[in-house]
Amino acid sequence: MLLSVEKRSKLDESDDFDFYDYPRFVNHVDDAFIMQLTELYRRYLTPQARIFDMMSSWVSHLPPEMEFAEVVGHGMNEEELARNPRLDRYFRQNLNQKQLLPLEGDYFDAVLNTVSVQYLQYPEAVFAEIWRILKPGGVAIVSFSNRMFYQKAIQAWRDGSDGSHVQLVCKYFESVGKFESIEVAKRTGRSLQGSTGFMSLLRPPSDPFYAIIGRKSGELA
Repeated sequence: MLLSVEKRSKLDESDDFDFYDYPRFVNHVDDAFIMQLTELYRRYLTPQARIFDMMSSWVSHLPPEMEFAEVVGHGMNEEELARNPRLDRYFRQNLNQKQLLPLEGDYFDAVLNTVSVQYLQYPEAVFAEIWRILKPGGVAIVSFSNRMFYQKAIQAWRDGSDGSHVQLVCKYFESVGKFESIEVAKRTGRSLQGSTGFMSLLRPPSDPFYAIIGRKSGELA
């Protein structure tokens, strides 16, 4: 078993829909993280691709100059998803209650999960679904920092370090056994790039950036 029952537990076991009932129109990471993520998307996504933005909100951080054939969103809050201008359609689903996605297999060129993986109680089942809906050659990008809703994160995440979080998400990919490559991208500097000397001390530390990238075996059609 990838995680014990204890490691899957949350401090707040109330219904997740109740917790996310009101919209939060804020960014949950800083500008430096967002810039890094958008640049990573430029490297791995292609124009006119089909994108699934899993556990999304009112922003997707996709490169503004790139147009996609379709962007499908998933999340927990109707108002947040409705405000996201990049989504062509969306649906609500609690992945801790139901892991099977109402989506066609071998359909998406990319699946994205941004700063939300820490809330999955059954990640091996969710990552199996990610693999199922990806086209052969498609890419999954899971990004995270050190922020979280502490009461809703699973114990395995709450008790871990940044390094153990990277290892844990890699294990989520590996649990499927069908991703041909798993890469790690990170930026852990405590100050923004280019900040030196006295002025760097006046800047708040930037959020660390981590992304795990897995590619489904096969070739894109």
